[in-house]
Amino acid sequence: MSEQESTLNEFTDSDILESGKKWESVKLEDIARKRSNNVDPEEVAIDRHIGLEHIQPNTPTPDWEPVDDLSSTKRRFEAGDILFAKLRPNLEKSAQPDFEGIASTDIFPIVATEGINSKYLLYQLSSKPAYDHARRTSVGTRMPRTSWNLFSNYEFQLPSVEEQHKIATVLYTVDQAIQKTEEIREKAKSVEEVAKTEFFTHGYSEWDVQESVEWRCRANQVPKDWDVKTADELMEITRGASPRPRSDDSLFGGNIPWIKIGDANRDESKRIEEVNSYVTEKGKNRSKFVEEGTLLVANSGATCGFSIFAGVDGCVHDGWLILRGYDDFSPDFLYHYINWNYDYLQSLSLGSAQTNLSTSLFGRLDIPVPALQEQQQIVNALDSISEVVAHASTEINRLQRLKRGLMQDLLSGEIRTHDKDIDILDDVLQHG
Repeated sequence: MSEQESTLNEFTDSDILESGKKWESVKLEDIARKRSNNVDPEEVAIDRHIGLEHIQPNTPTPDWEPVDDLSSTKRRFEAGDILFAKLRPNLEKSAQPDFEGIASTDIFPIVATEGINSKYLLYQLSSKPAYDHARRTSVGTRMPRTSWNLFSNYEFQLPSVEEQHKIATVLYTVDQAIQKTEEIREKAKSVEEVAKTEFFTHGYSEWDVQESVEWRCRANQVPKDWDVKTADELMEITRGASPRPRSDDSLFGGNIPWIKIGDANRDESKRIEEVNSYVTEKGKNRSKFVEEGTLLVANSGATCGFSIFAGVDGCVHDGWLILRGYDDFSPDFLYHYINWNYDYLQSLSLGSAQTNLSTSLFGRLDIPVPALQEQQQIVNALDSISEVVAHASTEINRLQRLKRGLMQDLLSGEIRTHDKDIDILDDVLQHG
């Protein structure tokens, strides 16, 4: 085999691992401790509290809430501590606040010992092997929890502090890129929301408005020269159908796309172009078939009320409403208008166990009817903003995939950094 044909694994094993400093096998308890300062929130001068809901999966920066009227016992943490959720570790929650505060007792505040970079340790404890260990050591069926005595036996290979700095710098740089891109996306969403409100209540050209508290929609005013009609006056509304019974294998696994709610990515695209399930011709006959470009509205569950286009010909299950026959409308105008009314449609939904938007309920939605030319002007403006949101969402997903791959390679030692010229960030150095 020529030098050019050498695999990455062979190069890593023969050259890098031998030339770099050997990593040491350690347990978490050898290089970190749990901060065990339980406090009464009413007796400490601390104003920030972090609960499990304030730590998002695979997100190193936590949210927080004011302490206010909290009364139950909490756990003190300091800036730079690693907060690891011991309850339901399958949710993969860990973070590192840059402020002091108090946390839920279902969170371990973990302090790295001297000579260990806590930013590196955060990434080590956010890795799949660490979460797998937490799951294996958890007790309880409905609310599984791990304990410090068991979790602290987590064993891994520890590099030198110089390599800890380099690994943490690489991963922290990716996290910073994710955070900045998320900020761009959130700002674009805010601009989009303001623009929709302006366009759907005042029109594209700032017309004089008419007002009504009787309209069944989010708006209470629209331009005077716009008609307002109900959805069932403007279009045909039907419900999708799922092939039954689900246990009948002859209905599934064919080559006809079966479009489900889980196939939609609202932030990345206004169209569903890839699906994960397929039905047979027999299954198609027990479902509802739609053509590419058909506008769909989710009618149940947490996403009830959002709209999206079918990007392929296929069958839709009973979690969708199907909209057809809106000849006087730009489909994209309807798409934006329905999504602007998302919260309103959620409020209409019925059902105690699960929200449900029936065809009759959706049919009552009041929809303004501007001229087609003005509809297109509004669509063009909103699409330009939506493209920023979609591009940012795609980039965030790409960066998150990159981070997962880097964590696997760098934390395992498959790829070494000891001989790489990496400028260590101050934000990493300040953590040891």
